[in-house]
Amino acid sequence: MASQAKPDLTRAAPAHGARHVAIIMDGNGRWAKKRLLPRIAGHRAGVEAVRRVARAAQEMGLECLTLYAFSSENWKRPASEVADLMGLLRRFIQADLDEFHANGVRLRVIGHYQALEPSLVELIESAMARTAGNSGPVIAIALNYGAQDEMVRAAQRIAQKVARGELAVQDIGVADIDSELDTSDLPPLDLMIRTSGEQRLSNFMLWQAAYAELYFTDMLWPDFDGRALAAALDAFRLRDRRFGGL
Repeated sequence: MASQAKPDLTRAAPAHGARHVAIIMDGNGRWAKKRLLPRIAGHRAGVEAVRRVARAAQEMGLECLTLYAFSSENWKRPASEVADLMGLLRRFIQADLDEFHANGVRLRVIGHYQALEPSLVELIESAMARTAGNSGPVIAIALNYGAQDEMVRAAQRIAQKVARGELAVQDIGVADIDSELDTSDLPPLDLMIRTSGEQRLSNFMLWQAAYAELYFTDMLWPDFDGRALAAALDAFRLRDRRFGGL
C-alpha cells in the first residue's frame, strides 16, 4: 500500500468545530422498498448521496469524512446483492477518482479490503496511490470493515512487537493501540452520524468513537445531502465536549 501523508494534528477546526466526521450510511433498502423498487435501486441512490455528501464535506471544511460502505458482517447478505454492491463500488471509484484528484482529495480505504476480489483490490490501491500526495481533505471508505476485527489485528501486531522484544507488556498504552489501527493516519473522530433511525454503532469505529459525539437521524441515506450534513454539524457545534473533565 502506498504510504499516506500524516494529518496536521495542530490544524484549526472550521467554525462548526469538527475535523473528522464518520457516517453509518443506513436505509438504502428501506428507501427502495418504500418506492416499490428493487434493493439495488436503493444502493444506486445511496451512491448518489455519497457524491453529494462528499462534495458538501469539502465545502464545509471537513478534514476527513469516513463512510461505512461494507461491513465484515455484510457478507451474510445474498450473493447477488454483495456482487451488486461491489460493482457499484468499482464504478464509483472509476467514475469519481478524477474529480477527487482534481480537488486535492486523498482517498483512503480502511478495513480488511485486501480480502476482496483481486482486481478490485488493485483498483483500490491504485486509487489510493494516485491521491496519496494530495494535500486536501480525506475521504475514507470502510470496506470489509469491522471494529472488533480491526482491534484484533492491532492486538496481533502489538503482540508481535512484544514477541520480538521491541515493546514491553507493561509499556503498552493507548498510543500503541492507536498507531496500529486502520485510522492511525486520520484525525481523531469528532462526530458519528447514523441515518435511518437506528441507534447503534454496528461494529463501526468503536475505539475511535470513545469520545465522539453521536447524531442519529430518521432520514434514509439516499435522502441525505449537504443540508442534512450541515444540520448535523450545527447540532455538533452546540454540544459541550468535556472529555471526562468538568
